[in-house]
Amino acid sequence: MKKVSVSGSLRENVGKKDARRLRREGNVPCVIYGGKEQIQFFTSEKSFKDIVFTPEACLVSLDISGKKMEAVLQDIQYHPVTDRINHADFLEIFSDKPVKISVPIKIVGDSPGVIAGGKMLIKRRRLNVKALPDQLPAEIEIDISALEIGDSFVVGSLELENIELLDPENAVVVLVKSARAAMMAPVEPEGEEVEGEAVEGEEGEEGEASEGDAKEE
Repeated sequence: MKKVSVSGSLRENVGKKDARRLRREGNVPCVIYGGKEQIQFFTSEKSFKDIVFTPEACLVSLDISGKKMEAVLQDIQYHPVTDRINHADFLEIFSDKPVKISVPIKIVGDSPGVIAGGKMLIKRRRLNVKALPDQLPAEIEIDISALEIGDSFVVGSLELENIELLDPENAVVVLVKSARAAMMAPVEPEGEEVEGEAVEGEEGEEGEASEGDAKEE
């Protein structure tokens, strides 16, 4: 899994007024938890370019006013109108403790069913996994080269070394339907129909925290 370096500064004041000021200056209020203490800090909105706007999952090397730690992005909130980042939560991770994270899938291979005119439906674009930080994958490859029309690929078909899959074994990741069946199928929000080409695409257990933790906004 790739690493992204992010520099931040400790927040001198914590509150809505200070958070608004930081955002006006192009910064994002953040918090990191999972270690001995929660740390409120801020970093430039540009720092999230290689964390959020990328198809791959990543680890984050944080440098907060000289204090260095490893983390994963746990939660992020966006402005409902502008879609700019309002707040971000990071989870501190440790080399000897497994962490839970959502990892994007990558479709590889050519499905005989799609070549024959079938429609590929991607049901899950990300899978939840648990592993030590140095074993976490940036993405999970799903090989569809054996899928005929009517076939599907389920989570239980995956065998990943040193990685625990947290989704149900019978959960469908991708399936190939006949063109007619795909058109007649009811709309399923989590699925996406793909024709021909493949489309490429919670949390630390010991340090697990809910999304509502440590937010002042």
